[in-house]
This record gives sequence, structure tokens and C-alpha cells, in this order.
Amino acid sequence: MKVIFTFQPKEEFVNDLRNHFPGAEFSFFKKISDAEEALPDAEIIVTMGEDLTDRHIERARSLKWIMVTSAGLEKMPFEAIRKKDILVTNARGIHKVPMAEFTLGLMLQHAKQLGSVLKQEEEGVWSRRLPTSELNGASLLVLGAGAIGSEIARLAKAFNMKTAGLNSTGKMVEHFDQMFTLSTYKEYLPHADYLVAVLPSTDDTKYILKTEHFDKMKDTAVFINIGRGDLVEESVLLEAVKTKKIGHIFLDVFEREPLPSDHPFWKEEGISVTPHLSSITKMYMPRALEIFKKNLKAYSNNRSEEMMNVIDTERGY
Repeated sequence: MKVIFTFQPKEEFVNDLRNHFPGAEFSFFKKISDAEEALPDAEIIVTMGEDLTDRHIERARSLKWIMVTSAGLEKMPFEAIRKKDILVTNARGIHKVPMAEFTLGLMLQHAKQLGSVLKQEEEGVWSRRLPTSELNGASLLVLGAGAIGSEIARLAKAFNMKTAGLNSTGKMVEHFDQMFTLSTYKEYLPHADYLVAVLPSTDDTKYILKTEHFDKMKDTAVFINIGRGDLVEESVLLEAVKTKKIGHIFLDVFEREPLPSDHPFWKEEGISVTPHLSSITKMYMPRALEIFKKNLKAYSNNRSEEMMNVIDTERGY
């Protein structure tokens, strides 16, 4: 059983995999182009999910399973994968802790005006006249009530926030007071103090937030996007802050990454930019490889029905 990685994990992870699966032949490459000669014999490919193309899938004649060590799958060549009936799994769920903590951190940063506090400290200014607020009693709407969204709601409940969520069915999810669908969530927008987007990039979610949605929101509301950059057009966001339709926008994801240094987001006072790091902590790879190890054990024992996070290649998630 030949397993190739299209990225290079730390030596401790490499040794751990080889110790747990002595019968597997592991090969580790810094990038996909270095793995070209190994592709034809690879039964399993482990990837970050952004480097495989139709050509790689075609070249990998023995390929049966792709493990994506991230949650995002929008760059996967699913058509080629479906044609060869290749199994795909991902690391869904590993991001919920860091991304939920990151989100609560941004909400607290805004409520307590920590950006302004830091600026005052740098300038040696003593002023207590800052428009601070509380999360207690505030209303939160989470677009995407999956593993990450429900963890955000769980933490929000610790601050006594009112929580509403969006999913595909509208069925209730733990830690949410109310649940909506893509066709009904608009009715909650006027009540939301914080709107957090954790949605994947799909045909159903691309550019779904428009000017009309920001028109419905409080002018003090905060929008946080940690999902995907194509949820809303950049021009819509710029208009929302320039016309004071919304209190503040925090963006961790963008249509084009890295965000160009001359992009207007960087200098817009009403927008705070972070470089797509909401999920990144030192626990990222241990969590991802733990899922891979559990799945590899099931795969090795011909018990694919026990594998975690199996992806519907038709739907792309």
C-alpha cells in the first residue's frame, strides 16, 4: 500500500505514521510537482486540497483514496475523481476549536474596543471615552451551523448571547435558540448584533450576501467572515462600510489570496483584515493526522464504512 503526501509534515509526524503502519510505504514530498514520478503507483494521496488537478488524477492509475487535511474542498478536481470512483475524505471538524476561539476573540475585540485601546497605548493617550459594549444579551447569527458554527454558538452561550443559525434543512442544532435556511434567514438580520459566516464555497453560497442584506442590518452590527471569500462581492462590503450601513467588518478570507498590498480593504477604517489564519494553531496537523490515522486503520482492514468525513463527490462536501 503506497501512500504519498504532497506536503512535508514534521519529522515527529512522519515517524508516528511509520510506527503505527509499518506495512504501508510512505513517501513525502514538499509539493505536488516533486511527486510526479510516484503518482502512478500511489494508492492513497494525502493533500492540503489545493494542488491536485485533472492531470494528476489521470496519472495516478492506482489511486483509490484521497485524504484532504483541511475542510475546504472547492479546488478539488471532483469531475475527474468521480470518473474513477475515488474515495475522498477530509479533516472536517478539526477547525472548530481554533476558529470558534478566533471568532469570539474578534467579537470581544470589537465589544471592548481593543483596537482603539492599543492605538491609545502606542500614542500614550489616556482616554476612557471609548464606545465599549458587552456580548451579554447580544444577538448572534451564524451562517453555517456545522461543527465550527455550533462551537461558536456554544462559546457564545457562555457569554449569555442569543444564538441563531443557518443550515440547509432548518432543523435545530445544539447551542442555537433558532434555526433558519438560506430562504428564511433574512428575517433575523435586523436583530443580529453579530453576523458570522462560516459557509463553504458552493454554487448555493456564492455571492449570496448582497447590498439588500446589509440594508436590513443594524448600523451598529458587526460582520465576520471566516468561511470563504466569495460569499459576498468586495464592492458590496466596501459600500456597506463607506455608507455606514454596518458598524464593522472583520475579514479572514478573500476571493484572491494573498490579499494584494494595494487592496482597499487594508486602509478602509471600517474593515479589519487578517491573513486567513483563523484555523491555524500548533494543533492543526496533529488533529488532521489523527483523523487520517483512524481512516487508514479502517481502510487497511477493508472497513471503509467506518471511515470518517467521507465526501459526497457530487455535492463537493
